Amino acid sequence: MRIGIIGAGQIGGTLARRLTALGHDVSIANSRGPATLAALASETGARAVTVEQAARAGDVVVVTIPEKSIPRLPPGLFDGVPADVVVVDTGNYYPQRDGRIDPIENGTTESRWVSDRLGRPVVKAFNNIYANHLLERGKPGGAAGRIALPVAGDDARAKDVVIRLLDELGFDGVDAGSLDESWRQQPGTPVYGTDLDAEGVRKALAEARPERPAGFRAGGSPAPAARR
Repeated sequence: MRIGIIGAGQIGGTLARRLTALGHDVSIANSRGPATLAALASETGARAVTVEQAARAGDVVVVTIPEKSIPRLPPGLFDGVPADVVVVDTGNYYPQRDGRIDPIENGTTESRWVSDRLGRPVVKAFNNIYANHLLERGKPGGAAGRIALPVAGDDARAKDVVIRLLDELGFDGVDAGSLDESWRQQPGTPVYGTDLDAEGVRKALAEARPERPAGFRAGGSPAPAARR
């Protein structure tokens, strides 16, 4: 599969390493330009490209940058990208890092806000796992203790594509509902930052409450450090 990655931080770099090792054709970009990704490209075999090239890299595009950086992406980034290309958002809103984002503070889910900014449907995934666990803790299908990750979105086909990728990476995917239900996996919820199995993920999603904890709201006490 051809996969573009926009963002080369902890999650983006980890996905580049894992996906190239699985044989996928990976292009990766950051805000500083392809030359700054030469070492990662040499290590992984991924192609270092521009943000615009990553958005047009193929079958799946993973956007894995801080929320504050979403409005800084090139205008019309996904204009002309075929509708069947799956766009994945891994982001989390950390107001102490991102500044206050009023729509999110007022109840818009993080990935709905990202989708609105991109002008493109997205699938929310990879946001609740630590990067080193994504790198090291994948297991074969059916293995005891296999970690499961929630996947939310409005397009069943797009979610299936992401769930198949998760399986290749060594994780079970759990359908977490629509994009507007993705608050169930945002920071401060029972599933966030955990290594639960599929049953545990479903239970944690069901137990989630929409109120964002004070540590993950603007003006609240500092939350635990952002994971990427």
